[in-house]
Formats: sequence, structure tokens, C-alpha cells
Amino acid sequence: MSDRYRIFSSVAKVALAVLLMVGVAACGKKNKDTYFARDVEVLYNLGADRLQRKQYKLAAALFDEVERQHPYSSWARRSQLMSAYSYYEANEYEDSILAAERFLSLHPGNSAAPYAYYLIAVCYYEQISDVGRDQKVTEQALKALFEVIQRFPESEYARDSQLKLDLTSDHLAGKELDVGRFYLNQRQYLAGIGRFRMVIEKYQTTSHAPEAMHRLVESYLALGIVEEAQAVAAVLGYNYPNSKWYRYSYALLTGQKLEPQASNKSWISKVLPFF
Repeated sequence: MSDRYRIFSSVAKVALAVLLMVGVAACGKKNKDTYFARDVEVLYNLGADRLQRKQYKLAAALFDEVERQHPYSSWARRSQLMSAYSYYEANEYEDSILAAERFLSLHPGNSAAPYAYYLIAVCYYEQISDVGRDQKVTEQALKALFEVIQRFPESEYARDSQLKLDLTSDHLAGKELDVGRFYLNQRQYLAGIGRFRMVIEKYQTTSHAPEAMHRLVESYLALGIVEEAQAVAAVLGYNYPNSKWYRYSYALLTGQKLEPQASNKSWISKVLPFF
């Protein structure tokens, strides 16, 4: 099930599946998109009609007008979320986030709150760029996804948020590893070690952990820190014995007549012990 279908299904529930076209035909072609001074139901249903027609920005404007003209009605509460969803469909992520946050600030205990938090998280998640760019939005996605899981662990959104959280963590780990490789190629070994250790310490369950350990072995050997190189290789071999990265590290060590060797004094034995 796609994210957009999932969100559409959820928002439809929140809106009580009200997708009618009340009063549209009577308005005439010239003024059918005019939404000032309308009855609340007519305004809302006109917005729902535009949403159904995939005129997302117009739909969002109509839902916003419901709240502006009828701020104390039950329709206004529904319209806040419908507006957030419409902006999301229009790929206007910032406006979607603002609308969802406004809903949460006004109705923190509402039954639709899990959906609002999830929508915010997905808006950040869908803006994640490639690993070569700034990762601020990735960190925002990580925080928002974790908030969904922490606040609503039994909700229908928690499982998908966990999946996206894992993918986001993998993305951040890839960024750290990419920068670490750059330093390694420039023979700035200490800077590289800092990045590789970050992967192990913060993102040890991601797919980048084995390579990060191998790069640490390379860096430590280049600096002559033999015991650390042996300790990291030992942990790498224990946890990923069949990986190519362990084969590479083993070859590096044996090429210098060394062997992987565990050490309780090494930082890695505390971060990623044998298990």
C-alpha cells in the first residue's frame, strides 16, 4: 500500500467520507469556484469536490476558508486536517506541516491526532534528499517518525513509521560513511575515524555498519594503532563473518602478519560487543 493511498484512506475516515457536491451546480460555471460567504457545508463539500478532482491547492484554500468563516464549527476541525492533506497532495510540504501542527495545537487530544503526527512525519520523509546533500530534513524526519512511534505505539501508523525510521537511519548512516570515505581518501585518518565511529555508535543496526568497521580497520592500521584495528576486525568477524568487508579486513591484517583479536579495552567492545 502506497503512502499516499494510506494517507488518503486515513483522512477519508477523519472526514467521515464526506465527498459530496452540494450546491456546486447551482452556482453556475462563472462563479463555481467562488467560496466567500458560503454556508459551511457548501464550502466544505466544494473543497472536497476539488480534492477529488485533484485540484489540490484550490481544495486547500477552500478548506482554509471553512475555518476562516466558521471557526467554531465541527466542520472547521475537519477542514484543518483536510487542508493539511490537500497541501500534502500538492507537494506543498511546509504548508501541510503548518496546517497539521495547527490542528494539533488546537486539538491535542483529538482522535485524529495520530494521523496528524504521521502526516507531519511523512512530509519530512518525502523531502529526504540524496546522501550528498544537507541532511537537516532527514534529521527532522527521524525525529518526527520517532515521535509517532513513541506517542502512538499501538496505532495503525506506528508500523509504517518504524519502517521509515529504519530507512531514514540508514540514510543518515550513509551520509556519515560517505564523508568518512572522503577523509580516508585524503589521508585525514583521524577525521575519517570520527565519521566511521559515528556510524557504529549511532547507526549500528543499519546496512552501513560492516563497511564502517572495515574502514576503521583501514584507518587504524594506517595510523599504526594495531590493537584497535585487531579489535574492530574481531567484532566485524563475529557479527558479519560472511561479509566481504570482513574478508577485506582479514586480508589487511594477515598481510601484515596480524590476526583479528578481541579486546575489552577497545571502545568498540562497549558499543558493539560480541553477541
